[in-house]
Amino acid sequence: MPLNKTVSVFLPFALGYFLSYIFRVVNAVIAPDLVIDLNLNSSQLGLLTSVYFISFASSQLALGLLLDRFGPRIINSILLIFAGMGALIFAQSHSLTGVIIGRAFIGFGVSACLMAALKAYVLWFPKKMWPRINGFQMAAGGLGALAATSPVAWLLQVTDWRGVFMGLAGLCFFVSAVLWKVVPEKARSTAPESLGEQLKGVKQIFTSRDFWRTAPVTTMSQAGLLSIQGLWVGPWLKDVGGMDSMSGAALLSGIALSMMAGFIGLGYLAERLNQRGIPILTTAISGMAVFMVIQGFIVLEVITLAPFLWLLFGFFGTSGILAYAGLSRQFSSQLSGRVTTAINLLVFLTAFAAQWAMGAIINLWETGVQGSYAPAGYQAAFCLMLIFQVLGLLWFFIAPVIFKRQIGQSGDTAHEMRSSGKS
Repeated sequence: MPLNKTVSVFLPFALGYFLSYIFRVVNAVIAPDLVIDLNLNSSQLGLLTSVYFISFASSQLALGLLLDRFGPRIINSILLIFAGMGALIFAQSHSLTGVIIGRAFIGFGVSACLMAALKAYVLWFPKKMWPRINGFQMAAGGLGALAATSPVAWLLQVTDWRGVFMGLAGLCFFVSAVLWKVVPEKARSTAPESLGEQLKGVKQIFTSRDFWRTAPVTTMSQAGLLSIQGLWVGPWLKDVGGMDSMSGAALLSGIALSMMAGFIGLGYLAERLNQRGIPILTTAISGMAVFMVIQGFIVLEVITLAPFLWLLFGFFGTSGILAYAGLSRQFSSQLSGRVTTAINLLVFLTAFAAQWAMGAIINLWETGVQGSYAPAGYQAAFCLMLIFQVLGLLWFFIAPVIFKRQIGQSGDTAHEMRSSGKS
């Protein structure tokens, strides 16, 4: 990457996404403290953590329009102020309602951290570099996930989870200022689209067969990664893997590192393979298929291989993000913000439902010990998530046949109407 663009474009947006991922993952570490301090069951813990996803998702369609119209710098910096306010509310709350409101503000506030970055890279970097630069962006998120594990576990010995969130609030305001001051504006080559034209672009995306072929498997794969890695892997390591808090935090750090390696390594691999004529989506689908196999072994609770399996989970769980770049290539660059936010809308709505539903399923198996859950509950919840991913993968392969048949039937109908008109 050119040095000036690295400093003025990549680093500020990477810093925002780093912070976003801390918020996404931190509940996996502080979950035991939240359960005890706020007297939560697994379903309530799942709801609290998943509120991040629903508030995140609620802004995505409008966010795509705003990014394409006003640019990523302004939108991202303003929204991070809301994230800081949410962290303050979260830190000061003493009830489930209060922390839910705080987490909703956080989810809304960081909702642009990835999408704004991807939009900025489309504007500032050549198309051939998109998979690589997106990989580095996601690696910044992996670094955030790493910061949310062992470092947070260490901080909890110095302060409590409220002190952690007070510090995160300050970081939100700092990153917002950096984005506002450092990131340049890209001069427009064309006049901005009207709202009507922008909405036509949204319609074009959501009526695209290419979009709906890829969206289900990408959505379920990413939702599986987000819902499990963002919360349930931490309790799993304790209740199923038999690890203490520090050992679990260390493995969570390892998972974050493997995610960083996956984002960079798979992004680089996709770029190289694409230069050899292999589409980025092919690499993405292959990686997501491997991700499903790994989850199958985790569902089977092969405890002796658990650390290795979770590291592979982190590495191949990043495959779904490659589909974002693959889909963006199938539309004009003017639509890039709306394409990525459209798929993100589906991902985060599904992650919200999945993380909450997994908590409800796990809660069906009572253990009688506060903060601990039965292995059978995890097995059932993880298995259900895997089934939906497999169905999405099957749809990816059969969708072209179904779409082709629909086109053929519509063509036959049109022919019959023309024939009827002649007779």
